[in-house]
Formats: sequence, C-alpha cells, structure tokens
Amino acid sequence: MKKIALISVVTFLLLLSCSDDNGTTTNSDDVDPGDTTFTLQNAFPNLSFSRPVDFQSPGDSSSRVFVVEQGGIIRVFNNDESEESSDVFLDISSQINTTANEQGLLGLAFHPNFESNGYFYVNYTPSTTLSVTSRFQVSSSNPALADPNSELVLLEIPQPFTNHNGGQLAFGPDGFLYIASGDGGSGGDPDNNAQDRSNLLGAILRIDVDVTSNGLNYSIPANNPFLGQNNIREEIFAYGFRNPWRMSFDTQTGNLWSGDVGQDEREEINLVTSGGNYGWRLFEGTFCFSGDCDNDGLVPPVFEYEHNGNDQSITGGHVYRGSLTPSLVGNYIYADFIDGRIWGLNAFSSNPEDTLLINSNLNISSFGVDAQNELFICAFDGSIYRLVEN
Repeated sequence: MKKIALISVVTFLLLLSCSDDNGTTTNSDDVDPGDTTFTLQNAFPNLSFSRPVDFQSPGDSSSRVFVVEQGGIIRVFNNDESEESSDVFLDISSQINTTANEQGLLGLAFHPNFESNGYFYVNYTPSTTLSVTSRFQVSSSNPALADPNSELVLLEIPQPFTNHNGGQLAFGPDGFLYIASGDGGSGGDPDNNAQDRSNLLGAILRIDVDVTSNGLNYSIPANNPFLGQNNIREEIFAYGFRNPWRMSFDTQTGNLWSGDVGQDEREEINLVTSGGNYGWRLFEGTFCFSGDCDNDGLVPPVFEYEHNGNDQSITGGHVYRGSLTPSLVGNYIYADFIDGRIWGLNAFSSNPEDTLLINSNLNISSFGVDAQNELFICAFDGSIYRLVEN
C-alpha cells in the first residue's frame, strides 16, 4: 500500500508549537515503534460481544469499562481480564433500526461530571432516515445501571440514505460535546451535503449540554466558528467530511483527531480545528473528486493512504498515552476495517510516517481507552483486544 504524508506547513506548526482552540499546547514527545513487533491479546477472553462499535471508560472512581453493541445494548464490566460476565447497562434495542449495515447504536460519551450527575450520551438511528443524539441518566434506584426511561433527545439529524451516519461522541477538554456526522450517504455525496453548512451533515458538531437556550435542549458555545452567520448551522465546528466514523481527543495535547472514510481512492486522517473545511466532496483526501480542483482554503489531511487491495475503510483511533506499550507513546494508532491492518502514525514531525504494527485479519470497528489511557480494540469477531509488545 502506498502511504502519503500530507501535513501542511500550517498544520505542522500547529502540531509542534501552537496552542489549539482549547488552549492546550502540543509537543513532539513522540516515540518511534521502530522494529518492535506486536501481537494481539484478547483483553477479556471470557467475554463476547455482538458487533462492538465503541469502548469507553466513565471517568469516575470505578474500574468499570463499557462496550457498545451496534444492535442497541451497552454492556458494563470490570476492567479485569479474568472477568467472566458483563451486565446490561442500557438496552434500547427496541428503539434501534438495524436493517442497514451502518446504522444502529453508534456512539457513547460520559459527561465529565458523570460521577456526580449520572449523565451519559448516545448516538443512534431509530429509523433509516434519522440520527439522534440523546442524554440518559443512571437509575435512581441502582446507579450501577442506566434508566432507559430517562432519555432526553438533544439533536435529530435527518438522514437521506442509510450509510455514512458518523456517530462518534466525545467530550473535549473544553467540556463541550462533539458529534461526528457523516455526509448523509449514498456515493459521492449527491446532494453536496458536506459543503452545505445549512445542514448538519458531513461535519463535526460542538454543543454545550450544560446550558439550554432558544428552545433547544443545549446551547451553542460562544466561540463556535459560525455563530451568528446567516444560513449556517451554528452547531458546526468543522465541515467537509465524508464519514468521520471515529474521532478522539489526544489526552495530552487536546488535539482532535479523526479518520475519514474515503470513496474510491483515498482514506484520510485529519487534525480537526475550528472552522476548517476538510474538502469533501471537492476532494477525497488530496485527490480531486469534483469541481474545479481548487484547494484554496481547504485543510489537507495530516496523512492519507490509497486504496490498494483490501485497504479501503479507515477506522480512526487514538494517540497512545498509556504506559504498557512504551514504543507507541505519541503515535496515532488506527486501522483499516476491511484489511485488518493496524498502524502507528508519528505525525509529530516534519515528515509524518506510519509504521505497520500488525495485520490482525479482523474487521476492526473502533478503538477506545480506559482510565489509564491504555488502548483497546473492538473487532467484529466479538472480542476486545490489546496490542502487546513482543
């Protein structure tokens, strides 16, 4: 596979020396995996899951972790490899449309004050034509489990087709909720949704879930880039994405990273900044897809790779900040869903390079981290894995 580094001068300077929108400062304390070899270890060999699509830690004082199953169930269990059973934390399978391959329960995020308020947020598709972001709360009678009747719908996004729903949720270091939204589906973004800021498709959204205003169950942060602009949805933080299926914040720098699934030519990795236009459907990565091929004002990907064989669908990951796999510290770990290969990208340099870590031969749907920032890998064989240095 041909991999192409595309970090711009501006992005490079941002990575090395500048503060981002959240006031955090990046650095270059990367580590090169070099010749280290890796194996995959089943992190919970006694447990099995149905199409796991997200792995989250609640950020409280417990040792619990949560796995989201696409069919509408969130399972909870102790972060212990000897764990033999999981509990159903939330079951909204009766509210989920599962007739389409890319729809279902797609994302989970815990409120930064979850330990005190019991709030958590999910993204799901109740029908083939709608995506919903809702807040739930833990049960008053059993705070270890969710109250399925506590749903408060925050945001609904009409979906013209059944694919490219996005679905990742994440709280940023600024305390706001970020929502990944795909371009609405089909092929080639036929309605040009990702460049049309009058809708919420093909964008990363940012909302304040702690304040309500203007009849909404949320408010628009005062520093959102398109606040007060006519015919533009103020929830938009950045736009021009095809399907930013998985995104994550670097816990050390606060930078927002996203993989964006390509069409026919390229898969890309983006460093998402406020107000950025990431090019789709004008460009697929740096490949001109439509229009006059003028890339003026567009933010190029930090990295991209060409479709080659079965490398056709990026699964975005995390910048590793744990301690158990020291050779990966500072590397962005990602995979290809179709091929199953996992890479580490050292983007904190003037010449970003990736290192193939392992060919898993698995359909990897997502990555997640626990309270210690250790990395976990969700695969559609029903298991959750770790990368282990040999």
